[in-house]
Amino acid sequence: MAREGKRIRAAREGIEATKLYAIDEAIKLVKAKASAKFDETVEISMNLGVDPRHADQMVRGVCNLPNGSGRTVRVAVFARGAKADDAKAAGADIVGAEDLLEIVQGGKIEFDRCIATPDLMPLVGRLGKVLGPRGLMPNPKVGTVTMDVKGAVAAAKGGAVEFRVEKAGIIHAGVGKVSFDEQKLVENIKAFADAVAKAKPAGAKGTYIQRIAVTSTMGPGVKVEPSTVLTA
Repeated sequence: MAREGKRIRAAREGIEATKLYAIDEAIKLVKAKASAKFDETVEISMNLGVDPRHADQMVRGVCNLPNGSGRTVRVAVFARGAKADDAKAAGADIVGAEDLLEIVQGGKIEFDRCIATPDLMPLVGRLGKVLGPRGLMPNPKVGTVTMDVKGAVAAAKGGAVEFRVEKAGIIHAGVGKVSFDEQKLVENIKAFADAVAKAKPAGAKGTYIQRIAVTSTMGPGVKVEPSTVLTA
């Protein structure tokens, strides 16, 4: 078994591995233990009582973080005409149709979010094998297939975070930066947890949200008491 380094041991000092912390206290610990030379991302992980192998237990959605994510999100939009103009005016980084298709097919994917108008989905559908594995395929369920491209671009730039449950029933996402005020991080985390709670699938049985933990990019995980995060 590999031995823990001094940095890891120091980071874990003062954090009880089995204790469930109130969210406010957990965030204080995460901020205190963040020691990297860059502004680390604060991340949340949620263990859900679902089996994503069944269609009626899939969890997917989007959350508009009230205080933003702290990330610079590059947005690509598949649109033509007036909708393309709307996307550019809203701050989209890349806008196009067939020309954008060729760029992506050529392997140049310089964006973090992809939005498309419904009429261009047959075109975008050709990129399923390229965009799908990267989680970039536009989807109406998370608001990235829409005629309101202006609103979708604004949401993406403003801190909209998509989530999708993994095979093991886990959802994780970045919900801010260590440099954020504690209260802003708490507000973002509660908003995210609320969005996941509202996305509870019909097939979910028993306890839906089982465990929650927060951490920073290079820091230790801190277990959270779910009742201090969930609003209902």
